[in-house]
Amino acid sequence: MHITDEAREHALTVLRHCAKKTGFYASGLPGGYEATWARDSMITSLGAAFTGKEFEPPFRKSLELLSKHQSVSGQIPNAVGTWNKDRQSDVTFNTVDSSLWYIIGEHVYRQTFGSWLSLRGKKNIQAAYGWLKHQDPNEVGFVAQQPTMDWQDAFPHKYGHTISTQALWYAALNILGEKKRAEHLKKVVNGDVEKYLALYDKKLGYYLPWNWKNHDGDREEERWFDSFGNIMAIVTGLATPKIASSILRYIEREKIDRPFPVKAIWPPIKPGDKEWHSYFDKCDARTPLEYLNGGVWPMIGGFYVVALVKVGKHAKAKKALEALALANRKGKDRRWGFQEWLHGKTGQAIGNSEPYQAWSAGAYLYAYECVRRGKVLFFS
Repeated sequence: MHITDEAREHALTVLRHCAKKTGFYASGLPGGYEATWARDSMITSLGAAFTGKEFEPPFRKSLELLSKHQSVSGQIPNAVGTWNKDRQSDVTFNTVDSSLWYIIGEHVYRQTFGSWLSLRGKKNIQAAYGWLKHQDPNEVGFVAQQPTMDWQDAFPHKYGHTISTQALWYAALNILGEKKRAEHLKKVVNGDVEKYLALYDKKLGYYLPWNWKNHDGDREEERWFDSFGNIMAIVTGLATPKIASSILRYIEREKIDRPFPVKAIWPPIKPGDKEWHSYFDKCDARTPLEYLNGGVWPMIGGFYVVALVKVGKHAKAKKALEALALANRKGKDRRWGFQEWLHGKTGQAIGNSEPYQAWSAGAYLYAYECVRRGKVLFFS
């Protein structure tokens, strides 16, 4: 059996461990992330959608659970479950991407299994969309966010207009039929109009991770490479073909796809760098090439494979899928660990990296299917 096919079989095993009566847990083994996160469950479901009807129940249950706990203002919860006992709450919010992934996930479910939504359920989608539209204090068509409001939590520090959020917003707008809004967003992000808001930097050859206000030429922004944001800009179609090629060249030149696809950020941030904050010393990403600080994330690697398919680099996509299969074969105490992250230089599973991570398995299955079919699915 080819390594990519073998990895697919083990990914299915991981999902069977993660599938619960209430939906997909983020991790499949005791002691891991035993709760349903919006982003994790929806990314997982991108891959689970291609496995027949086996995982239709946890996909649907995830959507139903998130819908049930939607806030009065329309925000979709970050997580539902008792995993984080420090917060003394079974339902947590304070994210921007949970509502975006919810809209994308519902679209994937509808495309795969048909509509699950009642009239009330359709109102859930519209309420989430309404909440997102209100996250635009400058009234420029972007979704703005406060610090720690997406998958990277508190590291690295970013706020305002982030590329990862705009990529997901672009996808959500297209799904909802808001084509004019989506096209305007694309032009602004890429610097074709209203250049003062652009996130694409021609000199760097990739999108800035975030920017905000310009104080007479002293702009609030950072310039490290956000792998997830840049890659999702390609997958969703936010990036033009020229920009997509530039981003992929940068990844290859800087070996961000080595030892496995791909490192979360580049370069790693260390004490003394202008991006460093004192509270980074207390977080799990304080060590370069570990966790979010340049560690390899197989979840992002899955979308990297899909980005290669998007631009027609099918041979490279197949090789990247093989490398991703090898990454998911790594484990601290088991073969085929489908770890949360790996060391950015050695590629080994170390530290607090959780095994049997749902989105590592789901993103692999999604990448596998896009390579097999030779096209990107669900994103126009």
